[in-house]
Amino acid sequence: MIVDEIKKANVEAIKGKDSVARSIYSVLLNKIMLEGIKKRESGKEIEDADVVQIISKTLKELEDEKANYEKVGHMDEVKNIDRQISLLKGYMPEMMSEEEIEKIILSLEDKSIGAVMKHFRQNYFGKCDMKTVQAVLGKVSK
Repeated sequence: MIVDEIKKANVEAIKGKDSVARSIYSVLLNKIMLEGIKKRESGKEIEDADVVQIISKTLKELEDEKANYEKVGHMDEVKNIDRQISLLKGYMPEMMSEEEIEKIILSLEDKSIGAVMKHFRQNYFGKCDMKTVQAVLGKVSK
């Protein structure tokens, strides 16, 4: 599981006294732990798809934080955030190409926007950008 890989990386960051990596891994592990607690309350276990969703959300938060530091000119913090972003992107699955998305859309019976978006959210979350899916769907449905 992805969680185990992140835990190992966190231990390595601690051993290597890498404060930048350690801080992002700690934040990520805390978010994963909280999500795991929520899942257990409803009788479910946390899965890799949930972890990918948490990483994706954290990446967006880091991008926003980076933009704010760039505005005020703290380039050392921007450099640290860039490193954290690259560390987290290593745990994200490879994104699907437009051609792969188009093939999947064409194979679906119901090509309505709602049905296609629901299909991709359920089956390919974290493996494709939903904006790309929407753009491809727009091209296919013309």
